[in-house]
Parts: sequence; C-alpha cells; structure tokens
Amino acid sequence: MTAKRSAGLLVFRTSGGRLEVLIAHMGGPFWASRDAGAWSVPKGEYGPDETAEAAARREFVEELGLPAPGGDAVPLGEVRQSNGKIVTVWAVEGDLDPAAVVPGTFTMEWPRGSGVRREFPEVDRVAWFTPEEAARRLVPAQREFLERLAEYVRGRDAS
Repeated sequence: MTAKRSAGLLVFRTSGGRLEVLIAHMGGPFWASRDAGAWSVPKGEYGPDETAEAAARREFVEELGLPAPGGDAVPLGEVRQSNGKIVTVWAVEGDLDPAAVVPGTFTMEWPRGSGVRREFPEVDRVAWFTPEEAARRLVPAQREFLERLAEYVRGRDAS
C-alpha cells in the first residue's frame, strides 16, 4: 500500500527582529480540547495528477480561505508522520491577519455511531508563533520543518 501524501505551506515573517510562523489548530471534535500536538502546517492530501507544490498552494486556500502568499517557495523537504503519511512543505514569506481566515469545512459522523453527519471547520484557529512556541503545539513530525526554516533564515540573513 502506498503512503498517503500531503503538501503544505509554512508561512513565516520577521516581526520585531524575531522569526514567527503561521500554524493552524486542527478542527473537529477530536482536537477541540487539545493544544499540544493539535496544530499543523496548513496542508492537505494530493494525488498523482497534481504536483506537491501546486497542492500546497491549493490546500492553503482551501483550509484558510485566503490566497497563498506570493513570492518564492523555499523547499523544506518532507517528513513521515507517525500515521505513515508523508508531508512535503515549502516555506513562503508573507503576512496575513489570522482574523481574516475563513476555513473550509468537512463532514463526518458525530458522535460516532450516531448516524448523524455534522460539518466542522478544517481548522478552528490560526495564529503566529515563534518557532519555540510552535514546536510545543505542532504535530511532532512537523517540528522538523521549524528547524529547517530557521536554518534557511539564518543562512539568508548571513548573506
């Protein structure tokens, strides 16, 4: 069986001389009362008919309801999450207001076994965090992207 693949954009900015990243708290009843490990880079699955970078930009729009920032996408590589999914991420410098986010939705049976289908937001909040703050919140495997982004920014700023 082939592993599922997701792609996403890690938007970053420098504010007051410090690096910040934009991450999203996963929506739906499973994540509602969790903080640690319940945040993610805005991302989503894609198939063989779409490039990973195109999927990352599409998913950003679908999940956040805002256009993806323009500018150069810096490849941060991929990681394998504990569920086996392979996630590929690009960093894009940009700035947006989390209050402007209008998340997409998904439908699922809830409560389980009830036969009732309900709609939930893909993400229920979005916020800017320093990489250290984000690391405490992100899905564990995605923390690697923060390290790769910090390395990129250090190298860029040293030039």
